[in-house]
Amino acid sequence: MRFRTPLAVLFGACIALTGLLPAARAQVPAQAPDFTGIDHWINSKPLTMQQLRGKVVLVDFWTYSCINCLRTLPHLKSWWAKYKDKGLVIVGVHSPEFDFEKKTANVEAAVKKYGIGWPVAQDNDMATWSAWNNRYWPAEYLIDKNGKVVMHHFGEGHYMETENAIREQLGMKPMTHEDMSAADLSKIGSPEMYLGSNRVHNMANPIPPLMFSHDYKAPARLPLNKYALDGRWRMSGEYAQLTGDKGQIRLHFQSGKLHMVASSAKPVTLSITVDGKKQPDVTVHESRLYTLFDSNDYRDHVVTIDVPKSGFRAFTFTFG
Repeated sequence: MRFRTPLAVLFGACIALTGLLPAARAQVPAQAPDFTGIDHWINSKPLTMQQLRGKVVLVDFWTYSCINCLRTLPHLKSWWAKYKDKGLVIVGVHSPEFDFEKKTANVEAAVKKYGIGWPVAQDNDMATWSAWNNRYWPAEYLIDKNGKVVMHHFGEGHYMETENAIREQLGMKPMTHEDMSAADLSKIGSPEMYLGSNRVHNMANPIPPLMFSHDYKAPARLPLNKYALDGRWRMSGEYAQLTGDKGQIRLHFQSGKLHMVASSAKPVTLSITVDGKKQPDVTVHESRLYTLFDSNDYRDHVVTIDVPKSGFRAFTFTFG
């Protein structure tokens, strides 16, 4: 966790203070302030609250190196996928804490890395943050079709309540705990895994990652939470790239849902098997998050990913 001044974590949130403790008690505005002082928009032309009237809007204050923010992303992605065609707009306000988080290229890379498809406003001078009197990463504000703030939550958690608030504003029936059971992240037994040489802690190949093309051989058996490359691959700090004609990645994980951040210079269709059972093929091209396995079975699984041609890049495995 990180802070601008030392203070304990509240409800899984990173807290920013500019003065004494009482200043951290955010006063939530009744009417949604506009996006102010935005340096750059990603995934969208500049937006205003007036333009968004008639839509249900979820404003998410985040910054890409905050772990609390990253752990909310699976839920935001789920809501985006389910409700964007029903009238929901998510706007991520990227309010940085560190100087390196102000670089547009870094933010754009993070947006691609984590597969974020909704508009992201780069709030480098914290102007929108200040207009909202916000103090937390992450912070979620739900706005009705008339621009009124109808709900807010600071930090992680409260996901079912937030989703039901979204559904209420969209005129939909609430979900029950049974409906939400498949998204119970407490069932996940695998951490996020990186395939780049910078953070390659979960790689099971006996040969260490090499920054030039090399023939890798996957071991016959993989321990839990380990992956292995097979074929000719070249490692970089952020990803593993297939340089041979064909290759394979094997992974032993514990979760019901498996995602991969990946890209390919030209579209490539991956063949996926889980526990020996064929899954739907996945075509990879642009840099984003791809779903490889989607089930409610949270036991151990072994996935085999067959890559038919060179140019494919694998960044991370994530689980849901």
